[in-house]
Amino acid sequence: MDKIAQARRLRRDQTLAEKVFWAILRNRRLGGFRFLRQVPIDRYIADFVCEAAKLIVELDGPVHDGREDHDARRTEALELYGYTVLRLRNEQVLADPGGTMDMVLAALRSGRV
Repeated sequence: MDKIAQARRLRRDQTLAEKVFWAILRNRRLGGFRFLRQVPIDRYIADFVCEAAKLIVELDGPVHDGREDHDARRTEALELYGYTVLRLRNEQVLADPGGTMDMVLAALRSGRV
């Protein structure tokens, strides 16, 4: 499956945490910053991307448990493209969406995570 088709499938089949996160981010609702979701970058598909701030937000669920090395390599590869990567757990987004968005907004405004 090519990256565009895979990204479309991921947009259609969102996790609950992604749905909650996107409902808050979409249409420049978070500090006026524009985000895209499921964006192909090199060989990866980033969950949420703000090009203006060069910020990627990755939501990690249970599938990422035990894959810390893989995720670290993925983060390093994305950083080579000039992005800062903020990794959040699905549980964190669902338990405290407001606090999670405060963290994202702080990262957007500071230019770093």
